Amino acid sequence: MFGQILFGIMALVIVVTSIWVVAVRNPVRSALNLVANFFALAVLYLLLYAQFVAAVQVIVYAGAIMVLFLFTIMLLNLGAPAELAERFEWKRPITWGLALLFVIVLAGGVFARLGEAQPVPDNIGTVQMVGKYLFTDWVYPFELTSVLLLIAIVGAIVMAKRRL
Repeated sequence: MFGQILFGIMALVIVVTSIWVVAVRNPVRSALNLVANFFALAVLYLLLYAQFVAAVQVIVYAGAIMVLFLFTIMLLNLGAPAELAERFEWKRPITWGLALLFVIVLAGGVFARLGEAQPVPDNIGTVQMVGKYLFTDWVYPFELTSVLLLIAIVGAIVMAKRRL
C-alpha cells in the first residue's frame, strides 16, 4: 500500500517537473526541475528494487551531468530572456503535433500490452546482475563506447588547443 502511494506521488512529481523543464523560461530553474525529476526517478528505481540503477541515477545524472548543464548555462549566460525568444512561430505547432503523435504511439503501445504479464527476475537492477551482463553479454559494446568517448575527449583537447 505504501509503495503504491509513493509511486503515485513520484509519478506526479515526474510529470509536473517534466512539464516545468520545458515550460519554464529561466534555464537555471529548468535545470533544477530536471534535478528534481532525476531524484523522483531514482525513487521509482528503488521501488523496483533496482538499487544500483537508482544510485547511478543520482550520482551520474543528478550530480555530474547537471553540474555540466549548470556550468554551460552560466558560461553562455543564458539567463537573458530576450535572447531566448523564438524567432520562428511555425515551430510551435510542429512541436505540439510531434508531441501529440508521440503520446498517441506511446499510449497505443501501453494499451496493446496491458493484458500481458512478463516474469521479472528477482535480482534485476542489482550490482550483480548489471556486472554479469556488462562483462559477459555486453562487453564489446561497453568497450566500443569507452573507445568512442576517448576519441571524443582527444578531439575536444585538439580543438581547444587550436584556439590558444
